[in-house]
Amino acid sequence: MTDLVSLTALVPEQLAAARNSSAGRSARTLHGGTGHALRQTVLALAGGHSLGEHESPGEATLQVLAGRVRLSAGGKKWEATEGGFLPIPPTRHDLAAIDDSVVLLSVVAGTGA
Repeated sequence: MTDLVSLTALVPEQLAAARNSSAGRSARTLHGGTGHALRQTVLALAGGHSLGEHESPGEATLQVLAGRVRLSAGGKKWEATEGGFLPIPPTRHDLAAIDDSVVLLSVVAGTGA
């Protein structure tokens, strides 16, 4: 059996780490990595920071745990707030935090564009 993780408790912890980071972000992988197809990571971005445009990591989704984010890909933009769920397009994209934000990123390895 695995340990229970409280996503609610991770929100302030990861936001504090993001605010203290020069890059304005923090991440903690909760599940997955080597030998797993599914990887789930809690990612925090301080308001006004972004990941910058990058390749698709594979089939992926975002669930917004706190804040407000903007996902941009192929000239299109989507905004989501707490409780929002966004499939990530299988193309180059960017994730920006409009406000201090925390998301749960779920990726299935080996399905990228």
